Amino acid sequence: MEVANQSMVTEFILLGLSDHPTLEKTFFVLILSMYLVILLGNGVLILVTILDAHLHTPMYFFLGNLSFLDICYTTSSVPLVLDGFLTPRKTISFSGCAVQMFLSFAMGATECVLLGMMAFDRYVAICNPLRYPVIMSKAAYVPMAGGANSLVQISLAVQLPFCGDSVINHFTCEILAVLKLACADISINVISMGVANVIFLGIPVLFIFVSYIFILTTILRIPSAEGRRKAFSTCSAHLTVVIVFYGTILFMYGKPKSKDPLGADKQDVSDKLISLFYGVLTPMLNPIIYSLRNKDVKVAMWNLVGRKCLVQGL
Repeated sequence: MEVANQSMVTEFILLGLSDHPTLEKTFFVLILSMYLVILLGNGVLILVTILDAHLHTPMYFFLGNLSFLDICYTTSSVPLVLDGFLTPRKTISFSGCAVQMFLSFAMGATECVLLGMMAFDRYVAICNPLRYPVIMSKAAYVPMAGGANSLVQISLAVQLPFCGDSVINHFTCEILAVLKLACADISINVISMGVANVIFLGIPVLFIFVSYIFILTTILRIPSAEGRRKAFSTCSAHLTVVIVFYGTILFMYGKPKSKDPLGADKQDVSDKLISLFYGVLTPMLNPIIYSLRNKDVKVAMWNLVGRKCLVQGL
């Protein structure tokens, strides 16, 4: 008679930087500062895209959604990380882990799809400017953004079987880290993750790549240097965000593993720090990039500040 392991896991232990208490205090201050910048920067972007009538366009509608996703994505994990830096027992319940994984993956996947939609918006604006008001009407871009979020949530019907060890060698619940703890057959889960990665990571990357081939081809056909500069400036911020977003993903998951067994501990700490900063770096840089490289956003911010000062003066 075959005996199966029927043990149930009710919580997970998050190791994080438990072996490096000095680093925990340092990174608590650093991550907290970055998180506050994320909330402030993305919050201001959302505010100006709502209050400034000049920014009521498809591009800034998508930008406001991107900022909202960045806030939700970091909020699903950073408070847990900060709490883990301060408390001696770093645990998370099974249900809390499942919710966090769902929110993190849903927000990240939706951001991938949204970046693809923003690339399409720039493609239409530069390659088909006369048809832009028709193609990117409010009746089109609002359902596009809503449909992307709904599609991602529907696709996340993945059941994760857990048993056995309950120690995760990270700061938060990550899907791959949790799957490694499963005692049951996880082949279906791995296949589901692979399909989801192709749909929500691979296809948007391909779509962005093709869109920018057409965009660059169109820009190079513009006879004047000033015209080419103005055309490229309308998509430079988005292109920079795409490079930062997918660049950090490639660096995190594509870097080679150390083959030196003596350096395994250093490699482990390095992997933890990279996964930690991966979750906060891009959301922090997005509002900075759009603020520095976008004239309309800078003008809207100054108008918002001026309006606030005027109200206080009255």
